[in-house]
Amino acid sequence: MSSLNLDDFSDLIERPDSGTRRDAEERRERLVVPSGALGRLDELGEWLSAAQGSVPVKAVRQPRVVLFAGDHGVAALDVSGRPAGSAHVLVRAVLEGESPVAVLARLAEVPVRIVDAGLDCDPALLPDEVVRHRVRRGSGRIDIEDALTVEEAERAVRLGMAIADEEADSGTDLVVLGDLSVGGTTPAATLIAALCGTDASVVTGRGGAGIDDLAWMRKCAAVRDALRRARPVLGDQLELLATVGGADLAAMTGFLLQSAVRRMPVILDGVVSAACALVGQRAAFRAPDWWLAGQLSGEPAQAKALDRMALNPLLDQGVTVGEGSGALLALPLVRAAAALAAELPERAAAEPAEDAAEYVTE
Repeated sequence: MSSLNLDDFSDLIERPDSGTRRDAEERRERLVVPSGALGRLDELGEWLSAAQGSVPVKAVRQPRVVLFAGDHGVAALDVSGRPAGSAHVLVRAVLEGESPVAVLARLAEVPVRIVDAGLDCDPALLPDEVVRHRVRRGSGRIDIEDALTVEEAERAVRLGMAIADEEADSGTDLVVLGDLSVGGTTPAATLIAALCGTDASVVTGRGGAGIDDLAWMRKCAAVRDALRRARPVLGDQLELLATVGGADLAAMTGFLLQSAVRRMPVILDGVVSAACALVGQRAAFRAPDWWLAGQLSGEPAQAKALDRMALNPLLDQGVTVGEGSGALLALPLVRAAAALAAELPERAAAEPAEDAAEYVTE
């Protein structure tokens, strides 16, 4: 029996400060650039101001990319464009600076942190700072067995919470969240279908690496079978993550919830982070106020989850590679919104009518 109840986060998470947001909106009205001329950048600046509790908004100075890594047993059904158990190859590419997210992070001068929650590889293949947090080696095949035990799911959630605390304590002021997984879009689609009450075919996409029609049909069948196993445990988010999630998804869920507790904004990437966010919303309805949707990945399950959370993606560039790349592309928009809100001058105050009349008379 687990000692962790995700519903407790509902009492711990508050919304970003509404008074600060009103002050930010009033300040925006006084800027030299007409209200509305900056489009959605105004909304972003005001959101960030409320998250920081600061008017004017402060620059985003210490962002961090955080990637949770894991392998999923369901990939053995050939539902992924990558071989089962090969997520460590994705991790190695990031570490060696040869993946899209590594290139973008280098360009933006943003550090990347990788957390192995459930890779299916020899730990000696990767640096200790990556593998030392591993909950278990790979996750179960969710169409026929649980991804994790409830105890492992709790360990994974607590791992994500601990990583969020470490980031907040170190001064990280915004997180770009992503995953490095093989097979991860299948449990993500299952979680979203279960929480949104939809069928497998409605949420099943072709993943970051792309799959053909036969693989898509196998993936639909896997989601359908996993969904049957998920529905009886919908009342308990931790048990749901254990049944049809995975170590990396459970850790990301804990990370998102604790980040909201610590008032640390997060930019979500693709369908995996969206699924974890949806589980988080189920536990704490105010939590999504601390998250931005970085991009629309094209995965139908992601669109459904974001719609349920009322999160409007910042970008739609057709980026399907995952790894946090799409969310990282959105970071410059957030930084630009903060800079504009903080640095644009206010209009000169108009003189009161009586004072102006008196001045003319004299």
